[in-house]
Amino acid sequence: MPNTPDHVDVLIIGAGLSGIGAACHIREKFPTRTMAILEARSVSGGTWDLFRYPGIRSDSDMFTLGYRFRPWSDDKAIADGPSILQYVRDTADEYGVDNDVRYNRRAIRAEWSSSSQSWTVTVEHTDTGETSTVTAGFVMSCSGYYRYDQGYTPEFPGVEEFKGTIVHPQHWPDDLDYTGKKVVIIGSGATAVTLAPSMAADAAHVTLLQRSPSYIISVPAKDALANRLRRLLPTSIAYSVSRGKAIAVSTALYQLCRRFPNFMRARIRDMQVRQLPDVDVDTHFNPRYDPWDQRLCLVPNSDLFRAIRQGSVSMATDTISTFTPGGIDLESGQKLSADIIVTATGLNLLALGGLTFVVDGEEVILPETMTYKGLMLSGIPNFAYIVGYTNASWTLKADLVCDYVYRLLRYMDAGGYGSVVARRDPSVEEEPFLDFAAGYVLRSVNTFPHQGSRAPWRLRMNYYRDVFTLRRGSVADDAVEFAPKRPELTDA
Repeated sequence: MPNTPDHVDVLIIGAGLSGIGAACHIREKFPTRTMAILEARSVSGGTWDLFRYPGIRSDSDMFTLGYRFRPWSDDKAIADGPSILQYVRDTADEYGVDNDVRYNRRAIRAEWSSSSQSWTVTVEHTDTGETSTVTAGFVMSCSGYYRYDQGYTPEFPGVEEFKGTIVHPQHWPDDLDYTGKKVVIIGSGATAVTLAPSMAADAAHVTLLQRSPSYIISVPAKDALANRLRRLLPTSIAYSVSRGKAIAVSTALYQLCRRFPNFMRARIRDMQVRQLPDVDVDTHFNPRYDPWDQRLCLVPNSDLFRAIRQGSVSMATDTISTFTPGGIDLESGQKLSADIIVTATGLNLLALGGLTFVVDGEEVILPETMTYKGLMLSGIPNFAYIVGYTNASWTLKADLVCDYVYRLLRYMDAGGYGSVVARRDPSVEEEPFLDFAAGYVLRSVNTFPHQGSRAPWRLRMNYYRDVFTLRRGSVADDAVEFAPKRPELTDA
């Protein structure tokens, strides 16, 4: 027998970093509105609970990865995963939104009715397989853009021959003992460069095997200015100044890389040569692409470079010929011995958590929609999503989206509106949702919505411009259509 649907004013999908942040915004600014958070897993924290591999940490400073409304108080600017997870959960507890999380609940289908001006969301109970429904006036998707249940692993020749252990970082076994073992890590991204020095402390040796290099730069694990300000100023002021400085530095670095790629490539190389005087930097650290065509990899306090200098980590830049019983043979003829192989080969993308949308009985084809201001989708009413920046901290964009949604809901309240929808402009040309050359993006971007060739359909990757658009700009323009609240739905 089907369950009777319950109703909330705002339904948030995902209890990770952005979902908890969105819930805190709603709870603080709309204390009387009802809210629920659907979380497919049995715990909160999203990425920061799912990933358990050695050394997991932020790849952005915590002054920008942390919430604008709740200061990061630890002395480490580049923080470890457990500390970030605790920060997210402490925030949920402090704002009282942990009680709004419904665990083991995956949203699988959302059906909009213009007659009721509401969503009916079908929810799978991941612990029992049952389904239920919940209705909502507004839905926010905070589920990120990758599959939680499956990482990406290429088809390697001869993989079945390998006699050791193969592990993907997204599914790290709690009982994996690599003490005294020879480890090969396949990959060149943030996960690989984090794993290598972390595992090297206990492994017999770690080889970082990459098909092509990435840009890797060292940053201080602690921000000396931020820690000094924290001692001298009230917490909120110190955090605000540190956050502003971090935003400015990261934005300047990105702009320099994009505008002067050859100059920045040379500066990065110079830094690496000083860190690695006896390493063939031009083979192992010289990418085929310009800086910030893909995300830069940050290593705190030069931990990877230090491990390479000490001999506990070595680099191999080559193509895999075949797996063997004892390791990997490379196209160059080099043989890598391994007891454990870690496939740090990336993510599988999944648009909006795989949620199916139906609007007034017609199923929405996501690649036929266009993103509006990087937070709404054309033709889908009373809906917003959070996808963070690819060139800066995820949370910077998440906070701005929440600011916009707050102002949008206030505007609808003041105007007596029951629904809002962005209407696509047919004269705007389509462009890929993520203009980013990473392999995990290129593999799946055709299943995502599109962005447009001009504002407000263009997905900006510029925090300062988005501040004016999302935090201060108008929520009403020619691209959005508001409908009055139906009289029968208006509170008496």
